[in-house]
Amino acid sequence: MARIKPQALLQQSKKKKGPSRISVTTITLYGLIVLVMVFFLFTTYRHWSQRSRIQTEDRLSVMEGGDALADSKNADVPRYAIFNTSKGLITVELHKEGSPEIVDEFIDACQKGRFRGMPFNRVIKHFVIQGGDFERHGATEDWTTRGKHYGQLDSSLKHEAFMLGTSKSKQKGQGFDIYITTAPIPDLNEKLNVFGQVIRGEDIVQEIEEVDTDEHYRPKSAIGIVSVTLKRTI
Repeated sequence: MARIKPQALLQQSKKKKGPSRISVTTITLYGLIVLVMVFFLFTTYRHWSQRSRIQTEDRLSVMEGGDALADSKNADVPRYAIFNTSKGLITVELHKEGSPEIVDEFIDACQKGRFRGMPFNRVIKHFVIQGGDFERHGATEDWTTRGKHYGQLDSSLKHEAFMLGTSKSKQKGQGFDIYITTAPIPDLNEKLNVFGQVIRGEDIVQEIEEVDTDEHYRPKSAIGIVSVTLKRTI
């Protein structure tokens, strides 16, 4: 019987040997590692997503709280003033956003009854009617003389007819005068603090504008404001 060489036996042994098997313990260990990693990633994601959601809700809560407070304050502020004049009613929408301090001063004057019985001191046709609890000799006449010589008019809302304003040149503690424009005035912003606009009763303004006046634009017959009523809605 022929002897098989050792090298041949080694080669035959390698050919017969099957692929090595991974043990159950190794598979279990790798599985546990994967599960731990997945759990860690999930926990981290959940933590940061909840934190982000809470921060967002807190910001929205603060914003909503601030908006609610602002809305509450704005809801308490009258938005309209109804002038009961000797010719009829004139309704004005107050521009709180554009002139907050003037509107507050006007509302305070209304609540103190400052406009009750206030006369219209000057009535200038195609220009303004002016009422006040003090006399401003020459001021309205000078404004009228200068204003009527403008050829071009600004298209801004504040330069339109039927705007409500008060004089910029009045002194503190001197009272609260009012002007209602009856035509566009080009330099209105230089002369008045505009804080409202007539939305009803334009015909009453025009009727007042038609009264007879003397050479100083003073009405020959008494005409003025009977009272002013403040309203939040109309």
